[in-house]
Formats: sequence, C-alpha cells, structure tokens
Amino acid sequence: MTDNANQSAVKVIEVEELVTHYGDRKILDGINMDVRDGEIMVIMGGSGSGKSTLLRYLMALETKTSGTMRILGQDIDELSTQEFVELRKKFGVAFQGGALFSSLTVGENVMLPLYEHTDLEMSTMEIMSRMKLQVVELGGFEDLMPAELSGGMIKRAAFARAVVMDPKILFCDEPSAGLDPAVASALDDLILKLREAMGMSIVVVTHELESAFKIADRITVLDRGKILMIGTVDEVRASKNERIYNLLNRVPEDDTMDPDEYLARLTGEDYEVGNQPL
Repeated sequence: MTDNANQSAVKVIEVEELVTHYGDRKILDGINMDVRDGEIMVIMGGSGSGKSTLLRYLMALETKTSGTMRILGQDIDELSTQEFVELRKKFGVAFQGGALFSSLTVGENVMLPLYEHTDLEMSTMEIMSRMKLQVVELGGFEDLMPAELSGGMIKRAAFARAVVMDPKILFCDEPSAGLDPAVASALDDLILKLREAMGMSIVVVTHELESAFKIADRITVLDRGKILMIGTVDEVRASKNERIYNLLNRVPEDDTMDPDEYLARLTGEDYEVGNQPL
C-alpha cells in the first residue's frame, strides 16, 4: 500500500502532542502521529528511544501526562470503563517472547481470548482456534505444548492468539527478536499475509532494519522520546537527518556526555546538544 494511495484512509489511531512520564522523567515528548486503516506502521529507533513505551501508550495500557489520543474514532479520555473494555477487545497483541502459557496446549492458548471475552460454546472456540492456527501455518499443532515448539512456531502461535477475535488493530512488539534470518523473513511474510487476509491495521515495533523495510507502509523514527520523522521506506532511506543516517547505517553515537546532559536525561528536562534537543 503506497503512502499516496492511503492519504485519505480512515485514521484508526490519532495521537496529538502526547507527553508521558515515568515518575519525574519525561519519556515521550510531544508525539504527533496517526495510523491509517489497513496500513502497517513500523516504529523504530535506537535503544532507549521510547519505541516500546510508545507502543504501550498506543495500546492504552498507560496513563498519559498530556495530549489527546483517538482510537477507532473514540477519544480514550471520554470512555467509560465498560466502553474502554469493549474498545480493547478490538486490539490484538503479539508479545515479544510469544508469552504462551506453558501449562496450556497451543490450541488452548489460542482460544484463551475467546474463553475470557465471549460466551461461545467450547466446540465453537475450538474450531476458531484451529482456523487461526491454519492461517499461521500451524494446522494440526493444537494439541502440542509450547515447550514442544521451536522459537518461530511459538511466535506464529502467538500471532494466532492475537488475531483469534478478528481485531481491528494488531500490535506487535519485536516480532523477529531472537529468530534466525530465514525464520524472521517468514514471520515478516506472515505479517503481510495477515494484513491482506484480515484487512487490519498493524503497528510493529522493531529494531530489525530488513524487517522494517520489508513490511512497512510507513515508518515512525523515534529518538530520545521525540519523533525524528514519519515517512515511507523510501523517504526514511533518503533522509539527511544525521541521527537517522546513524541508525540505518549502525553508526555508534558519541557517548560523551557532560553532567548537565546526564541530569537532563534522568529528569526529562530539555537540554540542547548541538542545536538538537534531547
């Protein structure tokens, strides 16, 4: 999906001037972004850039300091508790390590959201679980235990669980982490397949450049809690921003830091470094 073709698409997530803190430390500072219907938005940045934190806020798991956020057309600050619960049922989450319950079979893991959030008959849930395992190419593995699966298969089972309720938005945290290149590439193909088959929007946090460039419609590049740019793969690759260049080319940043800069990073206060705020 090209950026031009998707300019007029419905925005399933809209974030304006998002500011967040952990204690007194500012983590995200003035985030403005959107995720469009049916697109794959990749969030990337160096270690400590705030990308995993941003993902948690996009999933409405944390309370922001200020700013506004609309998800599927709803302002999350205006929702009642029950409305908020119903909204979250429209999310799917694929956790970094898979997060399968070791005491449950693969099939039981996949149908757990159905068991917790629906009143379906057990036979129906089992059928839906098997169907989603077929989608991720794990058909016939429903009776195995997670310990009997490879790392890539665990990730696939986690995707099956994440989409078993046909979510509108799928969130993925480092889906390729810990996988060898061939398995990681196959998982990228699965993400693309899920988007095409189910028409959902997908938000992916990753530090894997090859994966990001393969699956992304747009990329949000974070650095020290601020957005450096949002653009297509080609736009990010062509960026003249020094920090983006360093990220893409694995150039280490200068670790020299004076005491005031160090204090600013701890407290989240603004501090100018070479005319570039932290």
